[in-house]
Amino acid sequence: MNQFYSRLLLALIMLISALGMAQELLKGRVIDETTEEPIPGAIIIIRGSSLQATTDAQGYFIFEQDLEEGDQMLIIESNEYLTRNIPVVIVTGSTVNLDPLYLKVDNIQQEQAQGIVSLTENDLADDDNAANNVSGLLQATRDQFLRAAAFDFSATFFRPRGLNSEDGKILINGLEMNKQFSGRPQWSNWGGINDLQRNQTFTMGLAPADDTFGGYGGVQSINMRASQQRAGSQISYASANRSYRARFMGTYKSGLLSSGWAYAITASRRSGEEGFVDGTLYDANSLSINVEKKLNENHSLNFTGIYASNRRGRRTAITDEIKDLKGIEYNPFWGIQDNTQRNSRIREIDEPILMLNHYWNISPKVELQTNVSYQFGKIGNTRIDNGGTRLAILDGQSAYIGGATNPNPDYYQNLPSFFLRNGTDPQNLASAFLAEQEFINDGQLDWPQLYDANRIVRNAGGNSIYIIQNDRIDDNQIQASSILTADLADNILLTAGLNYRNLKSDNYAEVQDLLGGTGYLDVDFFAEETTQITQDLAAQSDVRNPNRIATEGDRYKYNYVIDADVAGAFAQTQFKTNKVDFYMAGSVTRTEYQRDGKYENGNYLGNLSFGKSEKVDFTDFGVKGGATYKINGLNLLNFNAAYLTKAPYIRNTFSNARQNNEIVDGIESSKSYSLDAGYIYRSPIVKFRLTGYYLKFEDENDLGFYFTEDLTGLPSDDGAAFVQEVLTNVDRRNVGVEMGVEYQVTPTINLKAAAAVGQNVYTNNPNLYLTSDDFPGRQLTFGDGTTKLKNYHVAGGPETAMQIGFEYRDPEYWNIGVTANYFANAYSDISNLRRSDNFALDFDGQPLTDYDEDLAKQLLQQEQFEDYALVNVIGGKSWRIDNKYVGFFATINNVFDVEYKTGGFEQSRNSNFRSVRDDSNNPTEVFAPRYFFGNGTTYYLNVYLRF
Repeated sequence: MNQFYSRLLLALIMLISALGMAQELLKGRVIDETTEEPIPGAIIIIRGSSLQATTDAQGYFIFEQDLEEGDQMLIIESNEYLTRNIPVVIVTGSTVNLDPLYLKVDNIQQEQAQGIVSLTENDLADDDNAANNVSGLLQATRDQFLRAAAFDFSATFFRPRGLNSEDGKILINGLEMNKQFSGRPQWSNWGGINDLQRNQTFTMGLAPADDTFGGYGGVQSINMRASQQRAGSQISYASANRSYRARFMGTYKSGLLSSGWAYAITASRRSGEEGFVDGTLYDANSLSINVEKKLNENHSLNFTGIYASNRRGRRTAITDEIKDLKGIEYNPFWGIQDNTQRNSRIREIDEPILMLNHYWNISPKVELQTNVSYQFGKIGNTRIDNGGTRLAILDGQSAYIGGATNPNPDYYQNLPSFFLRNGTDPQNLASAFLAEQEFINDGQLDWPQLYDANRIVRNAGGNSIYIIQNDRIDDNQIQASSILTADLADNILLTAGLNYRNLKSDNYAEVQDLLGGTGYLDVDFFAEETTQITQDLAAQSDVRNPNRIATEGDRYKYNYVIDADVAGAFAQTQFKTNKVDFYMAGSVTRTEYQRDGKYENGNYLGNLSFGKSEKVDFTDFGVKGGATYKINGLNLLNFNAAYLTKAPYIRNTFSNARQNNEIVDGIESSKSYSLDAGYIYRSPIVKFRLTGYYLKFEDENDLGFYFTEDLTGLPSDDGAAFVQEVLTNVDRRNVGVEMGVEYQVTPTINLKAAAAVGQNVYTNNPNLYLTSDDFPGRQLTFGDGTTKLKNYHVAGGPETAMQIGFEYRDPEYWNIGVTANYFANAYSDISNLRRSDNFALDFDGQPLTDYDEDLAKQLLQQEQFEDYALVNVIGGKSWRIDNKYVGFFATINNVFDVEYKTGGFEQSRNSNFRSVRDDSNNPTEVFAPRYFFGNGTTYYLNVYLRF
């Protein structure tokens, strides 16, 4: 046996040595036609063969395989450059050296890549929608299907393969940008610096990435090295009506100077009183500075600093009743104060990033990149807190007097449906009509009324009953990574890396604005007495500081820190042969979380809420592999497979982190596996890809927070509670096909099409339990403890998306493109609680006497949204004046102003058969599903000068 291994090792050494001595038959260097800078990552293909090469950081490529003698055609492709075909003649014994080989910038693609960030920033910055939006991941791809998903499908929150943004990875200079709290990229952290993020590569799906193990959603790797930026300057102005109204941007890039220094800086300002949706203000400033020093031929040091401050007014989902009265632009969060729009829900992000990167060329075939970063700052989300009270002593007992009505104009008691719930007699009809007219004519937040209410209470010696609460997250994160790339042979590439992230996340509520009052009593007005805890005690957010009066800038309500440590390693090997390219990769990750409570909550005394929680840890691994079989130079087959385990994110680990140290019962890493297979046809005229995929996810978990009624297992007069809903043991399956095709009819006309047909469903009945401070120390379960989700669709964008379109590129540097896009099979998010046994049970746990099985099936049927089609137009023109470029880029989305739903959810306030049935029998449901509507016709126009 030892002799066998010795011979095998000797054979491998001889093979690698032979490969290393292969003759250079074709080589060259690909550079930018305008700037003379090298283009890394360009792909060079020999038409009609299965051979290809990729340029290195200096733009060089080499073919050392056995090339067929005679006339050959090279195809050179690179992101943001026009594809070029070059004829060559191969002669055995001699070397063809194509140095230099110039590529022209593809102005159309470049402007589209810049535009996609601007067009989707409004949605990417909104937590309610960002989970479903992966368009930011797809900017750097030339694949026709994925480009359609990024540019045309993104407005509908279509998700390729049913994946969310946390299923992909975003890296800047080799450092991961996905947040540890949710796994999602915080797009606003680098918004507004587009000009310095053009050097991007996107690795699709499980395919091998250059600097990380990756995920099912692929890897977007952004290289902001100053020396890699194309030298030049640019100023631009953009006008739009989707998120911001105006954007100014200026950029300077020096390129690598003879002194070994390189500089790149960009600054931008984006602003608007409102976007397409009313009251959604936009106020953002961005600055990025990049400095690199080439120490010698083998060492370079790069600094990247990013400051992107973003302040936005938020919107919310609305019911069909509200939409019919006010339109899809309606937003209940804003009102007029001192003749100015003011939004009560402001999201503010201010988290600077500092990076230092060291690049070491150990040898011509071995490179080591080492990176460190520090990110700090704040995220704030404001809202109105209407629970203000004053402390009184009644009969020797403490009592809290006050509280205020819900001020939101879309509160259900302000809508016509509320007055029709008990019938349509004349009095109810009259009340409904008055409510309708008041809502139509106004329907906005009444800021003066809030100030007046506080003034009246203040004059009587009381505290504010209305304030602006700011939910703050102040993160401090240190990150380090090291990535080794080694060409073991001309056809064997090894990539390996280590990474570590340490997060200290400070979470608390802050009194931002007392709205004219003098203070706010920090107690829970809705707290209830239990057999173990008095009402006075239960009401305290911190029993160590009871009945505290909070003033502006003070912390109140909740206050805790999350400590998180994540360490990982990966290794990946890629092999290239004449007929088959294949790869194998593996990763291991260690994750630890711990909560440190700074308040002792009145419902969770002692270490149930105060001090450090139990430390929870997870060890995970992943393996993946794949192969590309080259039938010939035009036809390829591609296969990928993976098995991964993944730790839950912070948001899914603690059942109610704002109040206590409780960890989700049975928390564990999720498991998943994936298979995909595809056929690729690639010629200078036609590019085609068809891929089928299968993904299975097991043992996932999820949390939800809402107010509900009619809970069984509680006293009949106390079936309502604000609850935390915990789902565990969640299994789901994503299966489908995707296709993209381009046909270059003439040198100026390009036809294109894309399609995706999938199905994303739950495959089991997960466990469900509720927790609440209304029943502290208890977990409320129903029947067998599950929710019947099997075969329901996982909500999140359309499962079917199709496109057909064309582009015309005139030789005089103007272009226009039109796409028609069709979407179907989108579903509303269902109420998990309604699918539990609670739906059929009375307060006492007994079956409802009037339960109707057939009617229940109708009430629990998942809503499918209507199909719709959208037409988008894109165009631009550029002029070259001496060495300067002047141009514009414009898009019109949803040309025909089609109304459509991008998402929605059932409300869980009505939680059993009787209440859901009764509400559905009303003329208009009081607690109807809420929806997100897509934008109507929107435009984006960018004018630029490059010099």
